[in-house]
Amino acid sequence: MTGGGGVVASVGDEGRRRSAAEPGFWQRVVGQLGTALIVVDPAGRILAVNPAAERLLGRAAPTMLREDAHDLLHRDADGRRIPREQCTLLRAVAERAETREEGRVCLRGDGRLITTYWSASPLTDDGAFSGMAVLFTDAAGDRSARRERAAYTRALENLTERLTLVAEITDVLGQTLETDEALARLGRLLVPRLADWAAVDLRVGSGQVHRVAVTGLEGRDAAQEDWQEHLPEAGEEARSPLVQVLNGGDPVLQREADMTAPVASALATVHNGFLRATGARSAVTVPLGSRSRVTGALTLVRTDPAHPFDADDLTVVSDIGRRVGLVIDNARRFGRQRAVAEAMQRNLLAPLPQPGRLRLAARYQPAPAGSQVGGDWYDAFERKDGTLALVIGDVVGHDLTAAAGMAQLHGILRSLAWDHTGPPGAVVDRLDDAMPAITTVPMATLVLALLEGDPHTGPWTLRWTSAGHPPPLLLTRDGQAQYLEAGQGLLLGAPPGTGGSRPSAAQSLPPGSTLLLYTDGLIEIPGSDLDTGLARLRRHALALAHEPLDTLCDQLPARMPPGSTDDVALLALRLPSP
Repeated sequence: MTGGGGVVASVGDEGRRRSAAEPGFWQRVVGQLGTALIVVDPAGRILAVNPAAERLLGRAAPTMLREDAHDLLHRDADGRRIPREQCTLLRAVAERAETREEGRVCLRGDGRLITTYWSASPLTDDGAFSGMAVLFTDAAGDRSARRERAAYTRALENLTERLTLVAEITDVLGQTLETDEALARLGRLLVPRLADWAAVDLRVGSGQVHRVAVTGLEGRDAAQEDWQEHLPEAGEEARSPLVQVLNGGDPVLQREADMTAPVASALATVHNGFLRATGARSAVTVPLGSRSRVTGALTLVRTDPAHPFDADDLTVVSDIGRRVGLVIDNARRFGRQRAVAEAMQRNLLAPLPQPGRLRLAARYQPAPAGSQVGGDWYDAFERKDGTLALVIGDVVGHDLTAAAGMAQLHGILRSLAWDHTGPPGAVVDRLDDAMPAITTVPMATLVLALLEGDPHTGPWTLRWTSAGHPPPLLLTRDGQAQYLEAGQGLLLGAPPGTGGSRPSAAQSLPPGSTLLLYTDGLIEIPGSDLDTGLARLRRHALALAHEPLDTLCDQLPARMPPGSTDDVALLALRLPSP
């Protein structure tokens, strides 16, 4: 690996976990350290060496990698090997504890012995121990050594803090696909740990700029006019850091003297006004995204003249900007796909028939914001022979793929069921046979139910088949609730030869009863098993059984506990009372 300060040699992925920061970030930070650093794995083998360590130890990196650090380096004052049980570093590795030691003798590659001060700190990845970072300095010249000891301690602390911050930002931003929420979280992470103020500006359209987030220390606010939401267009005036970055230029580090330079654009004037309002003594402005795809800019401000931003800070903030740009890009792409998929899905949920005295109602509830659109759908239509067909289904997959697959099954099933005179299982068998050839759906579940009987007077018989779908729920006027678990077959798309003809079932429906068809989003809650979900649905449905059908359909999903990440489709049929 190569870094800005030279070569950082590393074993690679074999035998170790990846670091919390991306490789490029590790190279830049570690390669620029003036203090000697090696990284050892949980067995004490050397995984990485920076240029300063090569110089101090008089050894080329390739001769040290994969070697046991204790056997290679540690000696007593006479140059003899030290027993492993007396090695402070090995003990620190075993205990996974931060350790420091003064006066450790090390063997250089040229045979000379040097006395060192060293400090080791554990490295973790998602809480798992992955090795130790060991900083060395030559103890020759006590006064110089003490200064270096303080320097490498600060370097280690700064390195740890930067790696931790970048890892936290990566983890937190990866938990949401909502741009506003991601940027709010970003501000809370950066202020006050890295800056006193943070501002995020996004490009919208060809040249428009929108300031979407400003975060400051608690109890302090910039004047409203200095962080207005809609900013002037970016233009091409490159002397302003914000304009330069938005137009694909390099990240910019500004010190107080740089902030007085004249500007020639409205956007640059607004940016300078923001810096003045926040009392900036130094600032960094970096692009969000890559040079070829800039989605916006991140500006950080420090107000303490004793602690201005430096080049290392610019490296860290630039790395953060690349990550944030990727999150924003993904969120925008997700939002576009979700909007198209939801529109397609709703357009396919046709108005319900209301034959005779039968009443039907349905609801579709999209997945919560930040979740992907599913493939849930319902349908109800009168067939050629006058029977009423009811359908509820769920296509495996998400977003446009699932919505498109739902559209395909919707049309094909209507065509097959329109004039088919056989049982519902035979209709679904034909759908299953046709699905691989004329759809893009890999797998799906559904219930097809056919209601026979005069729509005004009855009597009514329900014939149904289920392709791996949750069972219909029948509610009767006398307060009984029954899951119709017969007629269960394999889901659509199951490997051929895994079953015979699909089963069908039949049951008389009493007057005044209510039939509920639903998708699994109504019963599946993370951390709760399926039986619990079915019992909960039965309980709430019974409590609403005597409500008007529209009220039942409105309140039943609302009574389910929060936490579901799936969309929900619900189709209800109510028979007239005698």
